[in-house]
Amino acid sequence: MGQVEIVTKTDLQEFKIELLKEIKLLLQSVKTPAREWLKGHEVRSLLNISASTLQSLRITGVLRFSKIGGNYFYKYEDILKVLENR
Repeated sequence: MGQVEIVTKTDLQEFKIELLKEIKLLLQSVKTPAREWLKGHEVRSLLNISASTLQSLRITGVLRFSKIGGNYFYKYEDILKVLENR
């Protein structure tokens, strides 16, 4: 049978910090978009993350959003603030 690995809260916290550092580096290399509000697919493309990762950032309250109809929108400024504060 395969080896079992236990993931601790500390492991998850370290992963979160590492992920936010990588996202911050990505944002620093990208120009500020022309629009203030970005759709979910634009944020995923900008940060090079999956839909489930973006959903996780929403659910945990790490990234603020507005929902209009079935679309989620994110302020570019909020994305930067989250990265600077983490």
